[in-house]
Amino acid sequence: MPKYVIERDIPGAGKLSPDQLQGISQKSCSVLQNLGPQIQWVTSYVTDDKIYCVYIAPNAQMVREHAKQGGFPANKVSEVRSVIDPTTAE
Repeated sequence: MPKYVIERDIPGAGKLSPDQLQGISQKSCSVLQNLGPQIQWVTSYVTDDKIYCVYIAPNAQMVREHAKQGGFPANKVSEVRSVIDPTTAE
């Protein structure tokens, strides 16, 4: 199944409190439950003004539907074509 990186523009994201991040996570999980097992949240990275999320889903439209139902921005949805790491150099 394809993997996607979602770029979410959220000014001040890096200043969100642990409680706020928990609330966002709970909302995301609730929407995922409603969408069914085809879409899975893998991880998210919070930076100063953006959150980058990694999802597994059958298509980008389902990722956008998750964002719509959750009230989250999905400013850019990119399909992962390859994954590299230090072992790729060997």
